[in-house]
Amino acid sequence: MSIFKKLLTAVRGGATEAGEAIIDSQAIRILEQELRDSKKALNDAKTGLTSIMAEKMGVDRKVKELTAKITEHEGYAIAAMNKGDDALALDVAEKIAEFEHDLTIQQGIRDGYETKVVSLKKMIRQTERNIQAMDREVSVVKTTAKVQKANELASSKFSGSNSSLRSATNSLERIKARQQQKEDQATAAMDLEGEQGGDDLQARLKSAGIVDSGSSGSSILDRLKKQKANK
Repeated sequence: MSIFKKLLTAVRGGATEAGEAIIDSQAIRILEQELRDSKKALNDAKTGLTSIMAEKMGVDRKVKELTAKITEHEGYAIAAMNKGDDALALDVAEKIAEFEHDLTIQQGIRDGYETKVVSLKKMIRQTERNIQAMDREVSVVKTTAKVQKANELASSKFSGSNSSLRSATNSLERIKARQQQKEDQATAAMDLEGEQGGDDLQARLKSAGIVDSGSSGSSILDRLKKQKANK
């Protein structure tokens, strides 16, 4: 029974490793998709924040309207009392009480919106920073992966692990060898042509001082002197 449990544990461990290998091989793709999902959620949050801010603006208007009505009816109540019409003044006061009750409710709603707007703005700013940081990390990881891939392809020439690249490298070496052979043949042909034309012999005689290597100022002047003496 103990051996069976160990085998089961080993199988589970192997499955975990295989799953992690699959996840690792797709890590960048998974991370990019999660970033896209995060950006979409962030845009949805901004849309929701816009709606809440619009609702708050409506509540702000109601608070302002109720405050104005309370001020207005307080003036009516004072005017009624000045005329001695206490009954009318009481009716106005009761209306003011209704306005103040509604104002208290609307102020509570407004305060709730204000707290929520501040909180959402803070969360959105933090999420934006997190997404930007993750975008940079993904960019670095992708670039590193490309560099490592290029390095693997280049180094495989020396490791011999890539048969296609090794074959191409061998072909390149053969081409270079054939080109060098053609250059050697051309050089040899030029040397042979020079020897057959006497160029090589003439060069050797000039080098030994047996044959004049060419005219000079002194030799021309000596020749002119001899010509003048013979006249």
